[in-house]
Amino acid sequence: MSCQKCRTESLKLVAKADGVSFLGLEGAERDKVVVIGEGVDAVKLATSLRKKVGHTEIISIAEQK
Repeated sequence: MSCQKCRTESLKLVAKADGVSFLGLEGAERDKVVVIGEGVDAVKLATSLRKKVGHTEIISIAEQK
């Protein structure tokens, strides 16, 4: 994500998703969205982000312990 508008739009979209308990930005350029939650549909979330923001990539999915 190269602009503040894209970051804001992606955070708003992720915040609306079902099951999200935490979201934030990470990385040197704050270009990665971190989503933590229970029952979050990663594919649906990535598809929504692709439609609204642009290129989206799922880096990892892990079970929260």
